Amino acid sequence: MDNRTYDVVVFGATGFTGRLVAEYLAAEYGQDVKWAMAGRSDAKLAYVRDEIGAPADTPFIIADSADPASLLALAKQTRAVITTVGPYQLYGEALVKACVEAGTDYVDLCGEPAWMYDIIRDYSEPAAASGARIVLSCGFDSIPFDLGVYFLQQQAIAKTGAPLARVKGRVRKMKGTFSGGTAASFAETMARAAKEPEVINRLRDPFSLSGGFEGPAQPFGNKVIYEEDLDTWSAPFIMASINTKNVHRSNALLGHRYGEDFVYDEMFATGPGEKGEQFAHMIANDKSMAENPPKPGEGPSKEERESGYYDAMFTGLDADGTRHIAGVTGDKDPGYGSTSKMIAEAALCLVFDVDRTMTGGGVYTTAPAMGEKLIARLEEHAGLTFKIES
Repeated sequence: MDNRTYDVVVFGATGFTGRLVAEYLAAEYGQDVKWAMAGRSDAKLAYVRDEIGAPADTPFIIADSADPASLLALAKQTRAVITTVGPYQLYGEALVKACVEAGTDYVDLCGEPAWMYDIIRDYSEPAAASGARIVLSCGFDSIPFDLGVYFLQQQAIAKTGAPLARVKGRVRKMKGTFSGGTAASFAETMARAAKEPEVINRLRDPFSLSGGFEGPAQPFGNKVIYEEDLDTWSAPFIMASINTKNVHRSNALLGHRYGEDFVYDEMFATGPGEKGEQFAHMIANDKSMAENPPKPGEGPSKEERESGYYDAMFTGLDADGTRHIAGVTGDKDPGYGSTSKMIAEAALCLVFDVDRTMTGGGVYTTAPAMGEKLIARLEEHAGLTFKIES
């Protein structure tokens, strides 16, 4: 692996999110990281390179999701691939297959549980054999949530000797947009579910990505509720259906470090009183994601990305009734500004920080693959904070 030409290749560098990833790598790491831009068109790659201010000698790789040979050639040149080309159920499997065959690490932004189920089923053993580390969901879904739960549980175990059996993930503040890729992925997932009834069961099952493990009943989180213990109204959170599955998969891959009876849900906390209740119902009734979603390849302006943010809380009671609280914040809009930095740092973490002899190949989520090392990178470079509040 050390003799490969590149540390990281950005596949889909001419797309909206891909160019943000490339821009971030150029600005944050310059010549310190050996990286390349990959896409279908040399001319478009050159245009994006110049537009983002990347060095004139930034290497290009021509590759196409519809051309498996080009993807394998790409994978053999690099230690890790970042892919922003979705929906992954349409365009993703060929690249996973190439990375598995080449023993190359892979990170994506996938929030498509039906496709992830297929990848876990079909590629876990081949990836283990080749040493490829396939890490799914390395953006806003699901890094802040997967690592937020991991961070809280690590602290609770260190303080009390036991994990928290029940954790609530609550988004306290958020300004920004979900990506067009997220909207397209949701649409493709629904289209597939209409044709394949078993997909509906995987979408409903919080443990569908947990390798056959079936834990206790989990909260649905699909209605506005008042939470007396937190003194807040809470509304359904659109990313919960994928984040909760990834958190439960992390627990399984960590040998059930959070316990086999672990219960977890996510909602948007809107505050107490009449104002909090009204805000919760407004969120619950928001149909903009379904009726007027952003289009893939489109996104907010730089000013909008820079002014965005998010703040999530993770909390639970220990056996003595003491409340533990961790906060995770991001300093850019979640769907683009923060996501582009998170996926870049996830790839670099695999390449530079996590010894593959310790993790081995397989299909991972971020917590078992990188844990504290990724948290450290995100805090140092990507504008995230992880803080124990209680």
